[in-house]
Amino acid sequence: MQSRPVTDWLPITRKEVELRGWEDLDVVLISGDAYVDHPAFGAAVIGRIIEDEGYRVAIVPQPNWQDDLRDFKKMGRPRLFFGVTSGCMDPMVNHYTAGKRKRSTDAYTPGGVAGFRPDYATQVYCKILKQLYPDVPIVIGGIEASLRRVTHYDYWSDRLFPSILKSSGADLLVYGMGEMPLREILRLLERGVPFNALNTIPQTAFLLPDREDVPRNKNWETLQLHSHEQCLRDKKMYAANFKHVEQESNKVFARRLTQGIDGGMLVINPPYPPMTEDQIDRSFDLPYTRQPHPKYEKRGSIPAYEMIRFSVNMHRGCFGGCSFCTISAHQGKFIASRSEESILKEVDQVAQMPDFKGYISDLGGPSANMYKMKGKDQSICDRCVSPSCIHPVICSNLDTSHKPMTELYRKVDAHPEVKKAFVGSGIRYDLLVDSYNKQADDSLEEYMEQVVCRHINGRLKVAPEHTSDATLRIMRKPSFQHFHAFKKKYEEINDRHGLNQPLIPYFISSHPGCEEEDMANLAAETKDMGFRLEQVQDFTPTPMTVATVIYYSGLHPYTLKPVYTARSKEDKKNQHLFFFWYKAENWRLIRSKLDKMNRPDLVEKLLGDRKKYDKQQRIRQRAKRRSK
Repeated sequence: MQSRPVTDWLPITRKEVELRGWEDLDVVLISGDAYVDHPAFGAAVIGRIIEDEGYRVAIVPQPNWQDDLRDFKKMGRPRLFFGVTSGCMDPMVNHYTAGKRKRSTDAYTPGGVAGFRPDYATQVYCKILKQLYPDVPIVIGGIEASLRRVTHYDYWSDRLFPSILKSSGADLLVYGMGEMPLREILRLLERGVPFNALNTIPQTAFLLPDREDVPRNKNWETLQLHSHEQCLRDKKMYAANFKHVEQESNKVFARRLTQGIDGGMLVINPPYPPMTEDQIDRSFDLPYTRQPHPKYEKRGSIPAYEMIRFSVNMHRGCFGGCSFCTISAHQGKFIASRSEESILKEVDQVAQMPDFKGYISDLGGPSANMYKMKGKDQSICDRCVSPSCIHPVICSNLDTSHKPMTELYRKVDAHPEVKKAFVGSGIRYDLLVDSYNKQADDSLEEYMEQVVCRHINGRLKVAPEHTSDATLRIMRKPSFQHFHAFKKKYEEINDRHGLNQPLIPYFISSHPGCEEEDMANLAAETKDMGFRLEQVQDFTPTPMTVATVIYYSGLHPYTLKPVYTARSKEDKKNQHLFFFWYKAENWRLIRSKLDKMNRPDLVEKLLGDRKKYDKQQRIRQRAKRRSK
C-alpha cells in the first residue's frame, strides 16, 4: 500500500469527516462493497462526482445490518440525500452459484470473506434508512437497482418481483451509468428544486401515488407497459413488456415507460445519450487514489481489486446484445470511448504505482475490441431499435475498424515503464473474421497480428458459447462456423511467429433453446477440434435479459412463441455432463443418454470403441474393490 494521507480517500469514518473540517455532510453513500478508490468501483465513481460538484460526501462501506445499526447512524443525517448501492454485482449473483448453492467467498470484501452484505442488499439498506431517517430522501443505483427497475424475474426465489423502488421504499432510482443523472440531481437540488419534483431527469425512475398524473414533458412520448399485477397473472404479458424495456433502453430517442403497480404508477424516464469523449474522460480523470482504503490493510487483499489494479478501461458499452448478458442493459449498446490522452494518462498512473512490475493486466473494456466503434451515419443510429449491432448480421452502418485500438496498443507498448500490456477482456472474435464481418477492412489483420504477438498472456479466451445454430440464434451469437474460421486464422498467426498460445473457448449449458442432444453435438464437435473444455458454465437467469424472460415465461419476448428451456436440476445437470465426456466416471451415463437419442455416431466420437470403454469400467471396478 502506498503511504499517503488518509484524506486522499473519501471519508468512511466520522473521524475522517472531522479531519476535513466538516461538521455535517451533504450526501452519505451506503455501499455493499468495500471502498476501493478506483474508477472500476461504482461507489468510488459516484463519491468522486459528488465531490467534484463541490459537495461534502462520505461512504459507509459494507455496514452491519444485524447489530444496533450504528454504521447507518455514524455519519448522521445528510443535508440532501442518502445514496445506496449494493455494489458492483447483484448480491444474489455474488452470493449464490447457478445451482443456488451459497458461495464461500466474496471478491469485493477484504480477504475474500463472505457474509459482509445481505441478500437483496439495496432493499435491506433502504428499509433501515427509512426506519432511522424517514424524512431523508434515498437515491438508489448500481447494477442491482438498475436491472431491477421494472417487474422482473428473480431466479433465487423463483417468482416475479415488482420494481425495486416498490420493495425498497427508495425515492428515486438512477439506472445505467449514473454520472450524468447524478450531476443533474445535484444541480437541481442546489437551485432549490424540491426532491419530490425531480421527475424530469433522464435515466431516472420513480413511483407516483395513486391518481397522481404523470409529469408532462413535451419532448417525450410515453409508452405504458402491462401492469405488475397483469404480469403476475399472465406470463405472456410479462414477456411482452421486456421487448419494449430492452428497445427503449437502447434507443437514442427513447420513450418514457410507465407501469401500473399496486394502484400507483412506476415512471421510467428515457436514458441520456451516450457520454461524449469529454464527459467520460471527466469521470475517469477524477483524483482516484486507485487503492483500497487504508482501513483494510490488516484484513487482507480485496480479490476484485487485485484483478484490476493494473488494468485500464478504454470504453463503456457493448453493441453485442447477447441474450444472456446484462452489459448493454446497464451500460447501453452505444460505445462511449475515452480519449487517447486520458487512457495514456492512466497508464502513466499505473506505471507509477510502487508495486508495478511492468505488466498491465488488461487494456480493454466490456468487449475488448469495440473501442471507438460507432455508426458511420448517426442519423441511421438515431432511428435504430435493434438491441444488437452485430446480430443477426453486422450492421452495414457500423464502422468496425480496429485501427484506433492497434495504434493505442502500440503507444502503450512504447511506454518506457511498460514491459507488456495484456488484453484480458473478452475479444469478439466474430468482428475479426471476414466470413462474418462483411464490413471488414485491412485493420483486422493488423489488429490480430498485434494482439497475438504482443498482448496475450499465454493463451487467448474467447466465447463462442455454443455450437448449435438454433441455440446461437437465441443467444444472438454468430454461427459456430465462424469460430472455426477464427481458430484457423489465430493458429496461422501463432505458427508464423513460432508461438504456442492455446485458444480457450467458453461455452454455456442449459441456455434457453438448448436441448441435451445439442450439448452432445457440442461435445463431439469441440472434441474433434482438439478441446477438452474447462471454461464452462451453467446458464444463470439474471434480471433484465432476454434469456431470463424465456426461462421464466417459456416464451421469446420478441415473438411470444414457446422456447424449450432446461429448468429442473436434473435436466441442467444432464446438459452440463456433456462438457466432461473425457472423464471416465461420466461414460456410463453419457452412453445411456446417447443410446436413448439413437446416436451411435456420437457414442463412437465421444467414448471410442466398446473395448476401450469396457476396459475403463473394469479398471474403475477393480479400484473400487481395492478401496473397500
